[in-house]
Amino acid sequence: QVQLVESGGGLVQAGGSLRLSCAAAGRTLSMYSMGWFRQAPGKEREFVAAISRSGEYTRYVDSVKGRFTISRDNAMNTVHLQMNVLKPEDTAVYLCAASSVAGVPSGTRSYGYWGQGTQVTVSS
Repeated sequence: QVQLVESGGGLVQAGGSLRLSCAAAGRTLSMYSMGWFRQAPGKEREFVAAISRSGEYTRYVDSVKGRFTISRDNAMNTVHLQMNVLKPEDTAVYLCAASSVAGVPSGTRSYGYWGQGTQVTVSS
């Protein structure tokens, strides 16, 4: 069992930056591939980024490539999502998730553990 807690969300103007963090308790994060998802009101949960257990491989949804960077610090049991050049369409609740599937899975069903989420609002 692993508990995930996100932080770092907030209100930012378009073009600004935010850094999300996901802290884990209960088990070491190095056992899991990690992902970030987002969900806007009335929309389905959307894959944003994933990182492999070692951090060697990453994967992004096309809409955030070049703007977002996922990273992990296994020694600190944390995962981060650096978000730059934010756009109003990035507004959503962002959730951290852990997967027992190796690699960089993008499907929600691959992830067995989820945090509660942190709100990101980008104003135009």
